[in-house]
Amino acid sequence: MLEVRNLRKVYGEEPGGYVALEGISIDIAAGEFLCLLGPSGCGKSTLLNILAGFEEVSAGSVMFDGRPVKGADRDRMMFFQDAGSALLPWLTVEENVRFALRARRVPRSQWDDIITRYLSMVDLNNHRTKFPAELSGGMRQRLQIARALAVEPRVLLMDEPFAALDAMIRRRMHAILTDIWQRSGQTIVFVTHDIAEAIALADRIAIMSVGPCSSFMKIMDVKGARPRDMGDPASSAMFAEIERLLTPEIRRSEERLG
Repeated sequence: MLEVRNLRKVYGEEPGGYVALEGISIDIAAGEFLCLLGPSGCGKSTLLNILAGFEEVSAGSVMFDGRPVKGADRDRMMFFQDAGSALLPWLTVEENVRFALRARRVPRSQWDDIITRYLSMVDLNNHRTKFPAELSGGMRQRLQIARALAVEPRVLLMDEPFAALDAMIRRRMHAILTDIWQRSGQTIVFVTHDIAEAIALADRIAIMSVGPCSSFMKIMDVKGARPRDMGDPASSAMFAEIERLLTPEIRRSEERLG
């Protein structure tokens, strides 16, 4: 579905500009759950923004269904870390979803059924008249999921969506997202710096080096049925291998950030 070939992203004029990404190539299949994993400064969000069409490549190509990605479209929906900023605070739960349907020009006759279906899917149907400020952090993220899914994008691009949530709520969000993904068959590209989160969710994990010239260090297949137990020997071994790969990159990131 998504094909990335020899992607290069430079900020500023060349020569002398900052090379954020260099030599990125990957195929992302329809229905796949791919995690982009790495510490701060490895270009995960930059790559996600390019896949969304928010940023242009400096060299190389990004194709979606055989067509060059040029700007955002309704088939690729971005999901942000801060649901408070992404949601419209003056609209209720129901109205936030309705706004997305109107913006994407979904026929009005379908709105009620779609809103009920997706709010029920994230267990918010009994909260439709509440405003975002009246919801917990986890509930706001569930609303953001419902709003994104309501326009039925083929690809969901998620930028560290659960990073601000506590551990218990994050595990619940993992279960909800996995269930929705398995039922919908959508493609998900999920950015995280959390090794355990990547192993719990992904079909594949693309491990990124710290920039400049960030690239894929290794792309790993994740085996095993969901939900995954981090105490399982295979998961523990994968965690240890990824930690070994990322430890030098984390040190580099910390040195760069001071």
